[in-house]
Amino acid sequence: MTRGFTLIELAVVLAIVGLLLASTMFTLSAQLESRNRADTQRRLEEAKELLLGFAVVNGRLPCPGTTSGDEAGGGAAACASSYGGFLPARAIGFQPSDADGFGLDGWGNRIRYAVSATTWGGAPGRFTKAHGTAAWSMSQTPADLVICSMSPAVVSATACDAGTSVTNQNTVVAIVFSTGKNTAGGGSGANEARNLDANALFVSRAPDPLGAAGGEFDDMLAWIPVGLLYGRMVAAGVLP
Repeated sequence: MTRGFTLIELAVVLAIVGLLLASTMFTLSAQLESRNRADTQRRLEEAKELLLGFAVVNGRLPCPGTTSGDEAGGGAAACASSYGGFLPARAIGFQPSDADGFGLDGWGNRIRYAVSATTWGGAPGRFTKAHGTAAWSMSQTPADLVICSMSPAVVSATACDAGTSVTNQNTVVAIVFSTGKNTAGGGSGANEARNLDANALFVSRAPDPLGAAGGEFDDMLAWIPVGLLYGRMVAAGVLP
């Protein structure tokens, strides 16, 4: 006599299949997340190179974009938003970009960009002014952008909490960063919010899950030290 499966046996088989499917989906999701992070890191490094190339050609860094992938300000004018804008992908030739010309990270979110607004000859925009506007000097350094490593709540706009400083205010001339997987609006973490409040302080740290100190954090940052900028411009014969 042919014997069929009992309900208990069918339930066990379905449970095993469910566990296998869940494990497979988790593995695929983890692989996709890893690929997106690696792709985003590559794009941030490419953006750095294009920003440096722009500086070599134009004798200055571009301003962030605000309403399009073209820079807002620069040359003889101050930037419209030095700390709260986006990578001007159209101006520097970065791809991929969206319909408005803004550069995109591995998740399809717009890459953000901040540039030093240190004054130069009494006017803002030391590093976004063209050579014809005023003479450059390698003795001049930025005096605003600063990057912290971690803090559950960074209360100062221009200084890190004790023991969390990655750079000082005379080191960083420009920053490019991705807001990570948790959408272009940023996550709920205090440290992620600090990267979007349009001031000179930024946070770069290892990814943290929701509920960790300072809340969720998956932003990815890359920055251009002023020495690297000057080095490229000297090598290209733009300076001194």
